[in-house]
Formats: sequence, structure tokens, C-alpha cells
Amino acid sequence: MSFVRYNISAKFFLFLILAILLIHVPILGNYVKVINTLIHESGHALIALLGGNVERISLFMNSEGATFSNQSTWIGSFFTSLAGYTFASFMAFLSFLLIRKKKETLLIDILLGFIFLNLIFWVRNPYGIFWLCSFAVSFLILLIKGSQCLRDRLLLLIAAILLVDSVKSAFEICYLSVLQPQAAGDAANLAQLTIIPAPIWGIFFFLQALLFCFFGLRRGYYKLRD
Repeated sequence: MSFVRYNISAKFFLFLILAILLIHVPILGNYVKVINTLIHESGHALIALLGGNVERISLFMNSEGATFSNQSTWIGSFFTSLAGYTFASFMAFLSFLLIRKKKETLLIDILLGFIFLNLIFWVRNPYGIFWLCSFAVSFLILLIKGSQCLRDRLLLLIAAILLVDSVKSAFEICYLSVLQPQAAGDAANLAQLTIIPAPIWGIFFFLQALLFCFFGLRRGYYKLRD
């Protein structure tokens, strides 16, 4: 316990609780969770581009998403299916790393890069376009008009949402893969591509999310300075 107390600041814990509460607020919670969905689907798309092409990405009001891509090889399909949850977990880890290293500008560039990349090339459904435009405008206004303190707190809140929802969504796919393996999204796709059953993939997704959290904790990225 002393290890945890030493590597987690009260500021991190406060924003973690705020993120947990926020994502459970009706309507607003689903809206803010789409930031993690965007990262998740972008992970699929970026890997899909290495061996195929991306037709489109859809972002939905219930915070779910879908990437439609064509792959010419088995290995391309495998890594594309593997990429969503792992990329979301990595981005949550990276966000706290950049905040801890005082490289908030780089984090802003990455987030805006994902937003505009999806808006220009991939997202075509009405809600997805609405979300990208509304989030980008709100984000930019707060960055331009807000104070340095407000900007830092906004980025910390986004990082906390990414962390919480990356773990929460990984747990949900793990749980679903046990109860309804055929409906378990990426875990079901990987089960079809391999001889490994969906529950094993679901457990893998959840464990890798926890592992990224542990790496962040061990490296002191959650020990935020005031």
C-alpha cells in the first residue's frame, strides 16, 4: 500500500473519481466516452492501413463505434482486431506520461490530430461528424480562451476519462466474452481468426489494460505535480 500511496497523488485520485462520475452521467457520460471510442477505432484503422484500407469509421450516440476495413491477409486481420483495446490502453498511458513530463502541447496535438484525421478521412455517420465537430470546437475554444490552469485541468480530465474507460471497456468485453462469446466484438473476431476461444481474448484485453495502468503507476506517472 505504501508503494501505491507514494506513486499516486491526491490530484490524480480526484480527477480519477471525477472521470468515473462523469462517464456515468446520463447523455453527457456517453458523449465524453466517445473520446476513448475514437482512440479505439483509430487504433483499428491505423493498423488496417498497413495491410489494407479503411472504408469508414462510425461513432454512435451510445458511445460505441465500428471500423469497416478490408484486409488482404490473415495477419492483417489479426493485428487489426487486436489493435483497438491495446491502442486505447496505450494512449491512456501515453497521456499521463506526457502530462507528467510537462508536454501538454504534444498531447493536444495528438488529440486534435486524431479528431481531424477521422473527420477528414474516415467518419461519415451523422452523429460521428457531430461529435467530432462539437468536441473539436469546444476543445479549441477552451484551449484558446481558457487560462493555462484550465487547459491543464481539461487535459488531465481527458486523460483520466481515457484511463477509466479503457479499463472499463476492456472489462466489459471480457465479461461479454464469457457470457456471449459470439457477440464479444474484437474477442469474437480473434476467436474466428485463431484457435483461441473468445473468453481468452477477453481476459487478455482486460489484463493488458491493467498492465498499462500498473506501468503508469510504477513509473510514477500518476504522481502529479500541483
